[in-house]
Amino acid sequence: MRLRPRLRRVSSLRATFTLSFAAVAAAVTVLVGVLSYSAAARLVRVDQQTVFAGVVRDVQQQVRERELGPDDYAPSDRGGPREELMDSGRTDVQVLGPRGKLVDKGSPALPVRASDRGTADEALAGRTVQHDTVALGDGRYRVATVALGHGRGAIQVAQEFSDTEDLLRELQQRTVLLEAAVVVSAGLFGWWLARRMTRRLVRLAGAAEDVARTGRLSIQVPVTGRDEVGRLGRSFDRMLVRLAQSEEDQRRLVQDAGHELRTPLTSLRTNISLLRRIDELPASVREELVADLAQEARELTDLVNELVDLAAGQSSTEPVERVELADIVEDVAAVARRRTGREVVVLAHGDTTVAGRVGALQRAVSNLVENAAKFDRGWTGAIEVVVTGPGAGASGGVLPGLSGTEAEGTAGGDSESDGHRDGAVRVEVLDRGPGIADTDLIRVFDRFYRAPAARSLPGSGLGLSIVREVATAHGGEPFAFRREGGGTVIGFTVSAGAAEDG
Repeated sequence: MRLRPRLRRVSSLRATFTLSFAAVAAAVTVLVGVLSYSAAARLVRVDQQTVFAGVVRDVQQQVRERELGPDDYAPSDRGGPREELMDSGRTDVQVLGPRGKLVDKGSPALPVRASDRGTADEALAGRTVQHDTVALGDGRYRVATVALGHGRGAIQVAQEFSDTEDLLRELQQRTVLLEAAVVVSAGLFGWWLARRMTRRLVRLAGAAEDVARTGRLSIQVPVTGRDEVGRLGRSFDRMLVRLAQSEEDQRRLVQDAGHELRTPLTSLRTNISLLRRIDELPASVREELVADLAQEARELTDLVNELVDLAAGQSSTEPVERVELADIVEDVAAVARRRTGREVVVLAHGDTTVAGRVGALQRAVSNLVENAAKFDRGWTGAIEVVVTGPGAGASGGVLPGLSGTEAEGTAGGDSESDGHRDGAVRVEVLDRGPGIADTDLIRVFDRFYRAPAARSLPGSGLGLSIVREVATAHGGEPFAFRREGGGTVIGFTVSAGAAEDG
């Protein structure tokens, strides 16, 4: 049980990076060291062998060009064939007479084998027998015996290579030590670099663990730098902000819903208590009581349905797809005509294709149209729905009965209504109802808000709040302003890009 924390610490990103960096450095260092040593050792050995082969060729050339005897290779101060050989490289010379008799001992003395004696008796000058490795004391030599010809003897030349091997062995040891030093240095550098790189990740992980442990979404997330770690920190911070906002929205929704449900539930309880004495009530009072109960049940049902729609809209799992917003508006208008008996006119301009959730967009447009029908009780004119997309330009036209100023307002002529210019699609619903007071314009999209003039009308105050949620989820925003000549222009914009994930 106690080993698990240690294993968890060892398997951290910092340790993994350090070990990986050291392993890569070790592999590269060993590979380079082995290749370098092998190349250097091969070059030295080949060079020595080349020098020795050249000395043997010189001896062969001497004995073939001149009839030389053992005495010609005796040491001499005046110079001779022996001195020429010894000057050509680090070479020892030993002279053999007929039948391999030792005439002049080398330094050190070289062993005379049967093959060497046979070579001394050879009739052909330059005949050679070679021994690649001859051990003499602590040294190792290459030895070649070259016949003088006509049985006069032979010349033995030797080259020591053990000192070179000792040098190569020392070079190998130093290479190993250097590789070890490089690996240790790489490990230390990797640890320092990993510590530097993962410092912000460790702080970010600590913040995430604090959020998981405490459940507090207000924890400050350390965000520095513009690299991937900095982007991760900023994304995590934005996620916490959105989660905190979502939690706050849910809390307010529950509080507001509880407050709004209290009134219809109280009224229902009052009317239900009267049902116990229904037999004692006059017929007119009984009819009024039943009508009140039916009306309150409908209002309560509408309120619950809108609460469900609002909550579902905040975490919708409906897929995002490319749709024609003008087609959605036309479908909603057709339903509204059947329900209300009102004339609903739809006018579309430009490209109204968006990426969105069909159900949510239908709900938002339906709320706007139903809201217009509810407040325009005098049936003073048609309910007009204008859908304007990119490319509408000056060809959008003017709705029948609208003034030039209104056309500018609906077609995107002012700063408030030019959403389609940056790729957004705009939906506007125009009516000739009583309009909205200036003090109420900024609050009409709040949850459960109902203007004083509308509190006597049926409704929960959630319809326009749902419009705002849908518009925000689709990268747009709601808007409302008074219509010239009376009435209201109210609607929302939708970004042509993809809707936000729920």
